[in-house]
Amino acid sequence: MSDQILYFHGADVPPSPPQSALFHIIPAPYEESVSYGTGTANGPRAILEASAQLELFDGRLIPADSGIHTAVPVDCTGSPPLVLSRIEAAVGRCLAVGKCPVVLGGEHTVTSGAIAALRQAHDRFGVIQFDAHADLRDSYQGSPFSHACVMRRVAEQGIPILQLGTRSYCLEEQRFRRDHGIAYYDAEAIWRQGIETVTLPADFPDMVYITFDVDGFDAAVMPATGTPVPGGLSWYQALWLIERIMAERVCVGFDVVEFAPLAGLHGAAFTAAQLTYAIMGYLVGSPLNRRYWRLPEPVPVP
Repeated sequence: MSDQILYFHGADVPPSPPQSALFHIIPAPYEESVSYGTGTANGPRAILEASAQLELFDGRLIPADSGIHTAVPVDCTGSPPLVLSRIEAAVGRCLAVGKCPVVLGGEHTVTSGAIAALRQAHDRFGVIQFDAHADLRDSYQGSPFSHACVMRRVAEQGIPILQLGTRSYCLEEQRFRRDHGIAYYDAEAIWRQGIETVTLPADFPDMVYITFDVDGFDAAVMPATGTPVPGGLSWYQALWLIERIMAERVCVGFDVVEFAPLAGLHGAAFTAAQLTYAIMGYLVGSPLNRRYWRLPEPVPVP
């Protein structure tokens, strides 16, 4: 593997120093507990490589105008607690300068590290999870740090969760989310009833962290993931849901996880990179988020 340093959006976007860039890309190439397909350790680098092919203009504005800083990839060797502590530290450095962390996984376990840092920075926030799976198992294959347990660890901290696009979960997980009042919209319900029926609970926190497991997409949209499941969200369903979230809540960070590149299928890497940039775009395009992050009005595009 090349040791070349990669920057999100490649040469199109001059690297910004941490203090001036709104978005801090934090690659976390962690792969320890994948249980079907493999390759998530290669996900962050593939997304960064594909991002060089993105257009700066997203059809509405230029998200990169708010500045993008790409951090050194997190060292993901060692025990799960050690790796998660490093991810927590990397996200913490971003939050310490008042910026928005964008974690690129890696398996979904990396979200736990980001959440640990956010808990130090914010008194109350919720997590909005795009995912095929509930990830609410107490333990999986002998590990409480499995990617299948990440949202259980979040829920145990009393952090509100909203799950979107779920469609593959065990009875234990269904009972847990029922007994603990975890809000969810399964993918089939979204397809049958339309995204206009998806609403955030009235008491959901004003600040949110978005965790986007790419298997939340239908497998036809995103086949390059360890556990693809048919019947997921379409591209525009996911984007319009993100747009609505940004209109109603302040986003204090997000991640894109579980991307596992497939040889010869470069379109999947581009999709993951485009998703990352699109989330940035909906954030800076939201008046609510612009006020929170103290962003100037977007420059009109001639």
